[in-house]
Amino acid sequence: MAKIEQKQVVVNEIKEKLEKATSVVMVDARGLTVEQDTVLRKKLREAGVDYKVYKNTMMHFAIQGTQFEGLDAHLSGPSAFAFSYGDATAAASVLNTMAKDVKALEFKAGVVEGVLYDAAGMKLVADIPSRDVLISKLLGSFKSPIASFARVIQAIADKDGEAAAE
Repeated sequence: MAKIEQKQVVVNEIKEKLEKATSVVMVDARGLTVEQDTVLRKKLREAGVDYKVYKNTMMHFAIQGTQFEGLDAHLSGPSAFAFSYGDATAAASVLNTMAKDVKALEFKAGVVEGVLYDAAGMKLVADIPSRDVLISKLLGSFKSPIASFARVIQAIADKDGEAAAE
């Protein structure tokens, strides 16, 4: 297989991941020990995130014409990429948690649901709770007033029931 054909296989692999991805987070993982990298990869797998190191030139060709094209400006130096398919903030949140313990892990940039963020922006995105947590908080806030209303109505019904019994 010629070199260009081998490279095309890698570019096509990246394109397939990009088509399914809701977000891509780009990090500089230089300086991670083997143990730290293994722990990071395990946590990302558990969160349903693909994590891989690709050559910048391969990513450059793969992101052309996609919503992730903004990452092109950040393709310099060693880069690792985390692809999220379900929860758009999953990769950023796992990477941010690891970055707090491992100072060598640094955000470079990312695209979440079509919006490009720089390193600082990715840290803010990482602090957003997951979709499930946000939905449960929303439902909890709906439940509280409804439950209070139901208790008031029940108290009124009980009071009317006592009055009718007398």
